[in-house]
Amino acid sequence: MAVGLAITSQNGEKNNGRVTLYVVLSCMMAAMGGVIFGYDIGITGGVTSMEPFLKKFFRKIYLQMKSDVKVSNYCKFNSQLLTSFTSSLYVAGFFTSFLASYVTRVFGRKPSIVAGGAAFLAGTALGGAAFNVYMLIIGRLLLGVGVGFANQAVPLYLSEMALPRFRGAINNGFQLSIGIGALSANLINYGTEKIKGGYGWRVSLAMAAVPASFLTLGALFLPETPNSLIQTSQDNQKAKLILQRIRGVEDVQAELDDLTKASSSTSKTSEQQSFKIILERRYRPQLVMAIAIPFFQQVTGINVIAFYAPLLFRTIGLGESASLLSSVMTGIVGTGSTFISMLIVDKLGRRTLFIVGGIQMLVLQCIVGGIMAVHLKDHGGLSKGYAYMVLVMICIYVAGFGWSWGPLGWLVPSEIFPLEIRSAGQSITVAVSFLFTFIIAQTFLAMLCHFKSGIFFFFGGWVVVMTAFVYYFLPETKNVPLEQVEKVWKEHWFWKGIVGKTNESYDAL
Repeated sequence: MAVGLAITSQNGEKNNGRVTLYVVLSCMMAAMGGVIFGYDIGITGGVTSMEPFLKKFFRKIYLQMKSDVKVSNYCKFNSQLLTSFTSSLYVAGFFTSFLASYVTRVFGRKPSIVAGGAAFLAGTALGGAAFNVYMLIIGRLLLGVGVGFANQAVPLYLSEMALPRFRGAINNGFQLSIGIGALSANLINYGTEKIKGGYGWRVSLAMAAVPASFLTLGALFLPETPNSLIQTSQDNQKAKLILQRIRGVEDVQAELDDLTKASSSTSKTSEQQSFKIILERRYRPQLVMAIAIPFFQQVTGINVIAFYAPLLFRTIGLGESASLLSSVMTGIVGTGSTFISMLIVDKLGRRTLFIVGGIQMLVLQCIVGGIMAVHLKDHGGLSKGYAYMVLVMICIYVAGFGWSWGPLGWLVPSEIFPLEIRSAGQSITVAVSFLFTFIIAQTFLAMLCHFKSGIFFFFGGWVVVMTAFVYYFLPETKNVPLEQVEKVWKEHWFWKGIVGKTNESYDAL
């Protein structure tokens, strides 16, 4: 239905340049924003399965897990206070995303990254030193502020620094960093769970200071993106010098002209006007994607695995240590599959990976749900054979997410908005992501208690909807320069009736 297009720059030449070491190092440092996000996701699921942590902060759950045989396997961890610990970060991230939009637009991408790292550091200190549940939750609120700034700025930074033909690979580095952060957290949890004295959870929470420190200090030395320099300071000469440095060539005039033209309609647009402009009919496709893609990313069910994998594995009968080790395995699979996505996304395109990954996730969710429906009752666990089969199936499911909706859920929204509304569009994407992450995190344990094995079929139904949505409504954006992505909507079978068809020519891929 939707076709891929390669749009040339205004003078008829494709943006030239190469991937320079300067760009690679800058993007690696910026992508540390993904590491802190992934670390928090991974560490939370681990510490909430540690008995000393539950005994200190959630004693009712601890006693229920240890002694109450009358409680269903699916309901042992059902606690609104426990889910509040997990989901409070996303409440803070939701509200922070709008402030981060203003900072990112007015002051640049770099200050937002620095602010994110500093707030995350403060939250880490509170969490590691917590002596009651309120300190834990306040610490997580600060972590949410940090993640809100990082998730707003980092995907934009990566997309704006990358060459069009490598933008997918470089931007997918954000999801790869999330995977690395989550994997690191799972490994640390597996080690700290064995610490005698019951304080391993403190070590796990405090270790988040390591990537947060790298991000905060390293971001001070990052260059600002040329797009942001032109938008915030109108300093075309400095933007040209940065372009020459990051592209590795002297002739960057065509790309600079595109950036200057895109900025000319942006310079007098305030943040409030950006949110008003994004509601206009001409930007309707981008607005729909900014809401639909992060929503669909959350209802894949991946956060069931990311947040609660150790609890889920304990539900099916694995022990504490085995549950944490199983989370390490899923983390390795997720990180590896995201790396594969980096290698192929600019060759196969966004749509292909979305659709293939969606089909893969659907099949595996049905298999896992079927096994649990038949073999896991309210009391007792799965046999060892079925427990490990569920683990393998979940790993394959995670791989499907890792090369599709995981990285592409951040890539596509970061590359579809024109400069005048790019920061506002990204803030909507981040806010929607945090909102539905909060809803899933806050309700999952209750849903698991009531739906039981049906929870996998619930998320599988959403995967069907989102895969069909991509097939019919998302055009291909691979190899399209950022400042010309707007044109793909005018050639799409559906969206051209809303935004109007372009008369400009395209070069077929």
